[in-house]
Amino acid sequence: MRSIILRRHLWRACALLGLATLSVYAADTDTGLSPVGRWRTVDAKTGQGQSIVRIWAAKNGEYFGRIEESLDPTTAGQRCNKCTGKLKNQLIVGMTIIRRLKQNGEEYSGGDLLDPASGKVYHCKLSLTQQGDTLLVRRYVGAALFGRSQTWTREPEVNSNVTVKPK
Repeated sequence: MRSIILRRHLWRACALLGLATLSVYAADTDTGLSPVGRWRTVDAKTGQGQSIVRIWAAKNGEYFGRIEESLDPTTAGQRCNKCTGKLKNQLIVGMTIIRRLKQNGEEYSGGDLLDPASGKVYHCKLSLTQQGDTLLVRRYVGAALFGRSQTWTREPEVNSNVTVKPK
């Protein structure tokens, strides 16, 4: 009887050791890249820089993004006239445009993206390039096949002591 109990404990210890080894290996293979930070958006028609968007992770594991600054001085003080509800006439700079994305493997999806130019809200998914300096942003209606992609580039942090919280 004693040897059976001893064998059970030995098997449990081996199983726990195996799980611990696998979790360390999985952590090593993770790139550690994250969309958190500042990103330069580009106007698809003109190719000019449009805005700087800051993406952050909330405590619940969701990701959000807010327009931090406009790169076009003529649009710096614009309001979202085409938005509806509580977003109507809100200043575009300072507006949260990416909401409730969750990490799903190597991509971030399940949330939405607001286009302040049209006032429309789209499904959204993000994926980082291998180096982590480029963010592929896909917005779509229904299936990801029916949408538009943009490439955002990582911007250096202006002040690393800044903490951004969702509104």
